[in-house]
Amino acid sequence: MSDVGAGILGIVGMSALAGVLVTAAVTPALAVTGMAANNGISLFENLPGYLDIKELSAKTDIYAVQPDGTQGLMASFFSENREVVPFEAISLYVKDAAIAGEDPRFYEHAGIDIQGTTRAVMNEFVIGGETQGGSSITQQYVKNVLINNGIRDAKTEEERDAAYAAATESDGNAGISRKLKEMKYAIALEKKYQKDEILKGYLNIAAFGGRVYGIESASQYYFGKSAADVSLPEAASLIAIVNHPEKFRLDQPDDPENGAATVNEAGEPVPYAANKQRRDYILDEMLKYGKITQEEHDAAVVSPVTPVITEPSTGCQTAAGSAYFCDYVKNVILHSYDDPATTDINEGRRKLEEGGLQVYTTLDPELQQRAIEAVAENVPFTDPRFDVGSAAVTVQPGTGKVLAMAQNKTYSQADEILATDPTTSAINYSTDFDYGGSSGFQPGSTFKVFTLGQWLKEGHSLLESFNGSRRTFASFPGACSGGTISTPGYNPKNDDSRTANNAVDATKYSVNSSFMAMAQQVELCGIKKTAEAFGVKRADGLELGQRWAWNEDGTPVLNPDGSQAINPDAEFQPAAVLGTEEVSPLSMAVAFAGIANDGVTCTPIAIESITESDGTPVEAPKSTCTAAVTPEVALAMQYAMKQTFNGGTAGESRTGTGIEHIGKTGTTDDAFDTWMIGASKTASTAVWVGNVTGGENRQNLRRVDFDSGEASRARHRIWRSIMELADTRYGGADFTDPDQSAFKQVLADIPQVTGLSFDAAKQALETAGFVAEDGGQQDSNQPAGTVTGTDPTGQAGKGSTVRIFTSNGSMTGVPNVVGMTDGQADAALKQAGFRVQRQNEGTTDPTKVGVVLSQNPAAGASAKPGDQVTISIGRLGGGGDAPGDD
Repeated sequence: MSDVGAGILGIVGMSALAGVLVTAAVTPALAVTGMAANNGISLFENLPGYLDIKELSAKTDIYAVQPDGTQGLMASFFSENREVVPFEAISLYVKDAAIAGEDPRFYEHAGIDIQGTTRAVMNEFVIGGETQGGSSITQQYVKNVLINNGIRDAKTEEERDAAYAAATESDGNAGISRKLKEMKYAIALEKKYQKDEILKGYLNIAAFGGRVYGIESASQYYFGKSAADVSLPEAASLIAIVNHPEKFRLDQPDDPENGAATVNEAGEPVPYAANKQRRDYILDEMLKYGKITQEEHDAAVVSPVTPVITEPSTGCQTAAGSAYFCDYVKNVILHSYDDPATTDINEGRRKLEEGGLQVYTTLDPELQQRAIEAVAENVPFTDPRFDVGSAAVTVQPGTGKVLAMAQNKTYSQADEILATDPTTSAINYSTDFDYGGSSGFQPGSTFKVFTLGQWLKEGHSLLESFNGSRRTFASFPGACSGGTISTPGYNPKNDDSRTANNAVDATKYSVNSSFMAMAQQVELCGIKKTAEAFGVKRADGLELGQRWAWNEDGTPVLNPDGSQAINPDAEFQPAAVLGTEEVSPLSMAVAFAGIANDGVTCTPIAIESITESDGTPVEAPKSTCTAAVTPEVALAMQYAMKQTFNGGTAGESRTGTGIEHIGKTGTTDDAFDTWMIGASKTASTAVWVGNVTGGENRQNLRRVDFDSGEASRARHRIWRSIMELADTRYGGADFTDPDQSAFKQVLADIPQVTGLSFDAAKQALETAGFVAEDGGQQDSNQPAGTVTGTDPTGQAGKGSTVRIFTSNGSMTGVPNVVGMTDGQADAALKQAGFRVQRQNEGTTDPTKVGVVLSQNPAAGASAKPGDQVTISIGRLGGGGDAPGDD
């Protein structure tokens, strides 16, 4: 027996435990030579021998197609900075250094180096000393694979921690079991794989300190070069790190354990002294085993350790102006692949940081660059007067592809930068809160298009008239909670004195009172549902009309599970018609894309396709397209929204490219937020410029200028610039006009108001949808101030002006004197205040002689006191003037 075997047998008597361990250590040799197994060997052989090597954690890369058609890297994400490379892409210096420093007999043993393992086992488990090297490269590879497998399989953070602990356990029976398992797996691996494959796997999986894993990422990070190009001393320094990654890493120059407190004979600090000591040991071993010459060895040993730390491309800050789009893509992945019901580990984050995905996005780099420039040229990144913000996002109708996303800030996730540099932000103004965005901004009048849609859905037409005048709107029917919402005293002002009495003009000129009049004639909750059908929701994740519940002290009301409660009394309010719900620009761009797409709305997507690192396709999040309104309604909406560019509020945004657009402007109260949203058939762009935060420093943008011009007009300048390029790149067909039914006029009955007071008549007419106008007084026998009639009467289009006439009380009724004698009639008429004119009327009836046969004005007619009433007196024979005119 060899000296090693004799030494092992001498140890056996120390304890039964030592016997098992030694037997296990000897087993590889027995397995190779075919010697008979004893009981200890049987125990060893009963352990599992098959090792499933799962995919390594690898970084995810996010790309955008460049103008030349190639894929340009935007950013990478990883929890372990690792790039797996083939065997031939690793320097021979690295391979030789690994073997010489970690396992000199690697190419000779069958998975376990008996000498090294025995020494390590005795020190760790029998003597109780510190963990020592001694495991073969194959065993180290096995250990790292077990760590990787356990972490990859974990469904919770607890499972993840337990998996790591199990793969690194060194105490008691658990540690013994772990060592035995590693040995068995090492033998099995040696039978299945070539030595070079095992060495490649080891070098790609090994930890190199911090989040650096694998030789390629280590070479790039510590020396700024690939693993194929490192020098001899660099290779030895890298392999030195593997022995104790945190102690020997090269990116902590102030670490006292790694040389910060070490000085040479001249009293000079020795950089990375601990790493250099281990490095030089490896160089000695390489010389010892003939891997390098004496000259190479001597030159390497005297060279200092001089790392060139090269931070890896990680996170969206590397995407420059496209960083906010990148951040949106990141959040899409986090949400799309997460399943909180099955695991408390975010599977989306695991895919992003460990999945090695190749993510190809929908971004159009040319349009993105135009959006970046348009925002930067028109809105400052910071303003001493207020917290200025701007965002522009473009979506493709029919596909939901996000083509551009820019804002007036530099992206950062670093707290120290965010706290000191106001030109930076971690918040994506374009998206919802759950996707890295804000809690939203009020869209102002851009939200009116959903009232337009509901108006048309309920059968009203574009030219159907209504009362669009400014007035008090006391109530609105069709609340989401049922019934009617009472709004006493609600009298929203218009931006100017203009009045619009049909949907086309109301949209073209954005008249608040006109849209409130429309909202009064439809289901209020229907407006909410129409907006939601177009993909609009609150940016804070709630439905339109919902609100979070808050205590009086400003703290949130919590549910039993700890989540914030929703206010049960919140309701979609009439004011929302004018845009008081906080939404995101992306949400609004999607909605307008749906209108442009003939009513079919497609949910936004930012990812074109995904593959694994080997090219295997991975299912990417898909856009879902649904009909928000019928094509007939959409075409009518488009017609009205086109007019905003034809002398309407969007005229300043006209591109001059010849491509038709639909659009809508929006300005909130006090012009704190300004919007321009519009679309061609091929691109929909939403631009917001406003105040990021509230408070006393908020500015009315109509009272503020930027270097580019009026702040309130910046939205037009940005939108026009972006859409000019979008028109050029994507073109766009004309929008189809709706059929004539969309322009029908609807007549309504004019209420009968005669005899009512003026105010009562006015209310009745306005309730019926007409505009009431005072027509003045008329001579009438009705009491003064009461309504005598209207003009017109019968029917008219809603919104038509109806004049109301009232009595001046100057007339009385003419009494009926027919059948009276001449004298009786004369007395009755004079008593009523009238003058009497007589005339004869022939009769053959002797009983009618001297009797009034007729009168003019007729009985009951109104006449002024002093007016003449002509009576006809019966006379035998012919007629003629009667004597006397009183």
